Amino acid sequence: MKFIVIFALLLVSLLASSGAIKPKKSLTVLTRNAPTTYYYGADDKPRGFEYDMVKAFASDRGYDVNFTVKPSIKEVLEALSYGEADFAAAGLTNTPKRQRFFLMGPDYYDVQEQVICGYKKNPKSTQDLLQYKIEIIRNSSYADTMKKIRGGLPSLSWKEHEGFTTEHIFERINQKKVECTVADSHIVSINRRYYPRMNVAFAVSEKESLAWMLPKSNKSIALQKEIQHWFKTFKKSKKFTTLKDTYFAHVEIFDYVDIRTYHERIKSRLPKYLKIFQAAGKKYDIDWRLLAAQAYQESHWNPNAKSPTGVRGMMMLTLPTAKQMGIKNRLDPKQSIEGGAKYMARQIKYAPKNVKGKIDRVKFALAGYNIGRGHIYDAIKLGKNLGRNPYIWVNMKKILPLLSEREHFKELRYGYARGHEPVHYVIRINNYFDILQQYYDK
Repeated sequence: MKFIVIFALLLVSLLASSGAIKPKKSLTVLTRNAPTTYYYGADDKPRGFEYDMVKAFASDRGYDVNFTVKPSIKEVLEALSYGEADFAAAGLTNTPKRQRFFLMGPDYYDVQEQVICGYKKNPKSTQDLLQYKIEIIRNSSYADTMKKIRGGLPSLSWKEHEGFTTEHIFERINQKKVECTVADSHIVSINRRYYPRMNVAFAVSEKESLAWMLPKSNKSIALQKEIQHWFKTFKKSKKFTTLKDTYFAHVEIFDYVDIRTYHERIKSRLPKYLKIFQAAGKKYDIDWRLLAAQAYQESHWNPNAKSPTGVRGMMMLTLPTAKQMGIKNRLDPKQSIEGGAKYMARQIKYAPKNVKGKIDRVKFALAGYNIGRGHIYDAIKLGKNLGRNPYIWVNMKKILPLLSEREHFKELRYGYARGHEPVHYVIRINNYFDILQQYYDK
C-alpha cells in the first residue's frame, strides 16, 4: 500500500511538471465591508456585487480566491500600493489621479457622485453648500471632488472622517448629526430604503466608472490583460445582467409605515389568510398575530412577493431556508406561512440560551430572522467587550447598530452589517402586532 501511495504521488508530480495537470492558481483580492462590495447576508454567507463578480472571474479562469477585507478605501489603496494583493475590487471609481498609481481593469458600472442631504431643505447648487454642515470619507474620490468645488468657493468647508464607510455617514444624517454628504449614486440607491429621509440634492460629477485596480508593476500586466479579456465576454452574459439586477435594478425607497394603508389591509387582505396564520401559530406555539405582523413587514401580505436576491412569498423565505423547512412552493401562502412559522419557532428555540423571558427571546429571534444569527453572536461578543449585558434586548438594540461602525466591526467574525436594520425590523413588527391586537383579542 505504501508503495502504491508513493507511486501515485510521483505520477501526479510528473504530470504536473509536464503540464498534463496544472496546479490550481490562487488570487488575493482586496475588498471592504459594504453592501455594494462584500458583506455577510442573513444566511451568514458572503455576498455583494464585487464579491460575486470576483467569484465569477475566479471560477471561469480556474483560480482559488482569498479575500482580504479592509475597513476603508484609504487602506485598500495603501495595501494595493504595497503589493499586498493581486487586485482590489472595492467599489473604486476610475479616476485620472488613481490611474497615475494603479493599473485599471475594465469599467464595469457607471456611477455619479451626488450631494445627499436630510431634514433641512435641499441645496440646489454648489453655492448653497456654504450653508450646510458636510461630512465625507477621507482620502476618497468625494474629497477630490469637494476640493475641486472649493476652487471656485474658497470658503467652502467640510469634515473628513478617517476609516468611515459611506453608510456610517448616512446614519449620521439620519441621526441629524450632519446635514449633507457626497456619495456614489449606486450606494445611495441601495441605502435609501434604510435611511428614508435622505434626499438626492444634485450631482457633482459627470458619470464615472467603477473598476478593479491592480498594483502598477510588470507582474500585474498579464493579470490585467486576462481580466480585460474575460470581461469582454462576461459583460454580455446573462450572469452579469442578473448580478446587476440583483443588487441595483429593484432597489426601492423605503417609506415609513403607512398606518392608514395597514388598517385598510387588515380589513381587505388579512381575512383571506387569517385561518392559515391561526393554524400555524397554534402548531408552533407562536402568537398568530405576531406571525401576521411579521408577514406584513416582509411582504405586505402579498403571497406572490419576490425579490431579486432570492427571497419569495408571504414570509419572504430564501430557497435554502424553504428547503430546510420542507416547503416546496414558496409562493403558496399556506406553505410560506407554515415555513415562516417553523423557521421562526427554530429562531426562538435557538436564541442565545442566556436570553431570558419570552418577549426578549422573540425579539432576538426576529432580529436573527432578519440579519442572520452570525451577526447576532457578533453583537453579543461586542456587547461583552463593551461591558454591557448583551442578553437583554434593551441593550442589544443599542449594540446592533455598532456593527456598522468600523472601529467595532473590524474585529468581528462576520464584519460589517446594517445593524440598525434588525432594530427597526423588530420595532415595525411590534407596531404592527400592537395594532392587530386592537382588532383581534387572540
